[in-house]
Formats: sequence, structure tokens, C-alpha cells
Amino acid sequence: MLDAIENVGLDDVAFRSRDYVIAVDEESGDRAGFGRLRIHKADGDEAIELTGIGVLPEWRGTGVGAHVVERLVDTAAAEEFDHVYVLTDQPTYLTQFGFERVDDDALPASLADRRPEKRETLDGEITPLRLSTDGFEMPAGLREAFKHAEAGTGDDAEETTESPEDFGIDPETATYKYDTGR
Repeated sequence: MLDAIENVGLDDVAFRSRDYVIAVDEESGDRAGFGRLRIHKADGDEAIELTGIGVLPEWRGTGVGAHVVERLVDTAAAEEFDHVYVLTDQPTYLTQFGFERVDDDALPASLADRRPEKRETLDGEITPLRLSTDGFEMPAGLREAFKHAEAGTGDDAEETTESPEDFGIDPETATYKYDTGR
């Protein structure tokens, strides 16, 4: 998964697999897309950011990204966040779901502090967006596209295999999945 994140050019800061939503092809088990929720805390303020949203090249245009965004917003709502934020260099994609631009002075402090880091990572202008967790709308065309999604056959397709190290597991020292150390 880390290779796929790197290939798509997304940030992998503080990678924790449990923070991710992963879209998987039901027939082949191949990864199609992913996104991450990242909770920020500063000065008693708590905000949740959607980050690392990406779709592998062979799955683009199939509604996979919209499905990932929908699951991330649903998860944030289930965790009782009223709003989700995104710091992005591609705001047009997210505005189709109801995300709206946020002025810098209206950003939670933890996200305002993250903007310079994100700008450096993405090498460009970063637009802060916000969405009420009950305001997400999946465009009908994207929902329909996702129902019939299939991987493309372009030259961008490449085989990736995850290893235990991709998920922070050292196979030399790990004993079993639920080892409590007792």
C-alpha cells in the first residue's frame, strides 16, 4: 500500500493503516483507491482532515475516488465530527461533493499550522475546504460509474504486492496478530 501511495504522489506522514479507507476490487482483490482520516488536536481544538486520497491510474474515472470520499465522510460522522477538512491542490474535484472553501482565519489552529507542510509536500497552492458531515452528496453519475467499475488496461497498470513492512510489522519479531506481550 505504501508503494501505491508513493506512486500516486500522496503524503504518507505518520502512516497508520487503521486510518485508511481502501477500495478493493471484489473479484481480484486488487487495490483501486484509498484515503485517510487524520485527527488534529491543538489548544483543546480537535479537527479531522481527509488526506492521502488517491486512485490508482487504471481505476481513475470509475467513481472509486468518490466512493472513498463518501466512506471517509461517513466514518468522520460516525466518530461525531460535524465537519471534515481538506487541504488540497485540486479543489475542483472535492467541490462537486459539497466541499466549500474556508478562509485561513476560519481554519482550526492545527490545520492552519499544517498548511505550510502540505504546500511543501504538494509543491503548489493549497486550498482549504470544509464540508459538514451531513452535507455530503454523491453525484448520481459517480455512484452509477462505481457500480460498474472495472480496472482499465492502460500502460499505467502495475502489479504491487504488500509486505508486512508496509503495515509497520517486523516479521522477525512479530509473534502473532493479537500478541499482548504477556
